Amino acid sequence: MADNSKKSGTHSGASKIWGGRFAGGPADIMQKINASIGFDWRLYAQDIAASKAHAAMLAKTGIISDDDGKAIAKGLGAIADEIENGEFDFKQELEDIHMNIESRLGELIGDAAGRLHTARSRNDQVATDFRLWVREALVDLDAALKGLQAALIDRAQEHAGTAMPGFTHLQSAQPVTLGHHLLAYVEMLGRDRGRAADCLIRLNESPLGAAALAGTSFPIDRAMTASALGFNRPMANSLDAVSDRDFALEFLSLAAILGVHLSRLAEEIVLWCSSPFAYAQMSDGFSTGSSIMPQKRNPDAAELVRAKAGGLIGALSALMVVMKGLPLAYGKDMQEDKVPVFESADTLALCIAAMTGMVAEASFDADRMKADAGKGYATATDLADWLVREKDLPFREAHHVTGALVKLAEEKTVSLEQLSLEDMQSVSPEITESVFGVLSVEDALKSRDSFGGTAPGRVLEAVAEARKRFLG
Repeated sequence: MADNSKKSGTHSGASKIWGGRFAGGPADIMQKINASIGFDWRLYAQDIAASKAHAAMLAKTGIISDDDGKAIAKGLGAIADEIENGEFDFKQELEDIHMNIESRLGELIGDAAGRLHTARSRNDQVATDFRLWVREALVDLDAALKGLQAALIDRAQEHAGTAMPGFTHLQSAQPVTLGHHLLAYVEMLGRDRGRAADCLIRLNESPLGAAALAGTSFPIDRAMTASALGFNRPMANSLDAVSDRDFALEFLSLAAILGVHLSRLAEEIVLWCSSPFAYAQMSDGFSTGSSIMPQKRNPDAAELVRAKAGGLIGALSALMVVMKGLPLAYGKDMQEDKVPVFESADTLALCIAAMTGMVAEASFDADRMKADAGKGYATATDLADWLVREKDLPFREAHHVTGALVKLAEEKTVSLEQLSLEDMQSVSPEITESVFGVLSVEDALKSRDSFGGTAPGRVLEAVAEARKRFLG
């Protein structure tokens, strides 16, 4: 077996990042495990924005000269252009996005670049950058969810009166409308958007100026940098400022819950597209075929959305485990906070876009759904309600009578609506001809006219209200 010990233990030259405390550089393997530039390059825009704000504050307070402040701002602008044009050389030996930018700034403007890091640490720097990134991700997420809600609301309006079975335990329970069913997901997504808004409120405080953990002896103006970066206020405690990752956990928490909601809708789409149901068909753009079975039409986009919920849930668990045992203030463990957040944001963007397309382009078989809506004695509750309302029976007694009538219908292999009046009166003499006015699917739907119910009129009201609440 080859001896890799020497290779893994080799050292590069002395680190320019760590300064005079270290005569030698890190082992190669240390450099690899320590570097985060492979993923935190995504913070470049936020890092440049925060550095510009910090430099402006340093100049305003007289901590650095105006000339140095202007040179720093100009150099940072040039670096932003290089990155956006694909001309920037990201270097692993510089560890992270912060030092990559600072090193390049030194190449562009000379010694003035070294003044930028006055009165700050990479600890408050990364905490600030990461908050800015998550804040933008939350805004983008809200916009994407609004688009998905719009697609669902449009289809709900189109199918406000389209009957389908409503299920409990995946057994036919009561008739509902497809519009009513789709609006349920609009409400779920509304709560997801509410969680994003709540996260945004708590997130929007600035760590910048907390420095490594204890604040700084320089006369900085933290309110100035907080305002420049769009934060509501500076964070009140320097220890908390550099060690808090609640905002990342909240983002991952709402991402996991949202992933569950998307997965539930995806599961229903998979069921509806299956041959036993045959309620829906995905468009060609969101379906795939089989390499061996030419007849197959698979709702793969929905299946993949369903599967990706696992990764979203896992990302939350991963970061919670990282954070659970960390003493104050900063630990290198916290470098592991970004990958789950970045990956979750990417996953959500992809899944929401796919789901929006599936909802908008799906076709539904209204006749098939209506036929199934009446199966399984789905109007039995309407019969029980009629006995309570018209014959003043206690509900439990009406429930018993209806159960006996369902049993009789099963024995005769007919629907409740197909039982004769004589058959019904053999179980309950109080029943009259008017009972047949509540046993059809259409009658059942119309009768569910309570607020939030599935009556087509109520669904149209709910559609209009949803447009105001969520899209207005």
